[in-house]
Amino acid sequence: MLSLALDTSNQSLSVALLDGEKLLGQVLVTIKKNHSITLMPTIDYLVRTCDVSKSAIERIIVAQGPGSYTGLRIAVVTAKTLAMALNCDLVGVSSLFALTDKTVSGIQIPLINARRHAVYAGIYQEDMPVQADAYQDFSELLAVASQYEQVTFVGEVAAFAEEIKKSLPQAQVLETQPDAYRLGLLGQTLPAVAVHDFVPSYLKAVEAEEKWQETHPTDETKDWIARI
Repeated sequence: MLSLALDTSNQSLSVALLDGEKLLGQVLVTIKKNHSITLMPTIDYLVRTCDVSKSAIERIIVAQGPGSYTGLRIAVVTAKTLAMALNCDLVGVSSLFALTDKTVSGIQIPLINARRHAVYAGIYQEDMPVQADAYQDFSELLAVASQYEQVTFVGEVAAFAEEIKKSLPQAQVLETQPDAYRLGLLGQTLPAVAVHDFVPSYLKAVEAEEKWQETHPTDETKDWIARI
């Protein structure tokens, strides 16, 4: 099965083309700049370079979130558009799950820095979720992580490495980048979703919505952003 995997959920732009589990080609850009402009040309370049036809793509696999609000929307909208245009399957994979490393044993805790000492985090073991992805204060996550004997923090760990070593000296720290090939492998066997109903998994309301809810606590239109 020919699959196209996309991830712009964070600073990097990563696109991969797979034939089953075989990697045909991959492009990784680690600069957070103009993903909305560069994503489609990157896809086109990869497809042409790998000498395949877009019409042969059977599955689009996209990082569904959490991550950058704008970044998530760029990849998700592109994935939905391509899935409709090519009449192919659409699959979403957790952006955190895609940050895990298949060579790591024990518990993996992928992180995305959400600022203000908060993170998006999940807990995984052997490619299976142990705890659902969540938005939480990093101190709370450390308390949860202390329950496990063998823990490796992966993903955007640089800003938290010192605090991890201080609180959990036995824990390992491994910085990983978004990897569309890894994303594509994880999405091979997942069920396809309805394209029209597919939305990013933000896990946290945008700041504008939070402020609106603070000033309109009785407002019944709390889903206004989703509806717009």
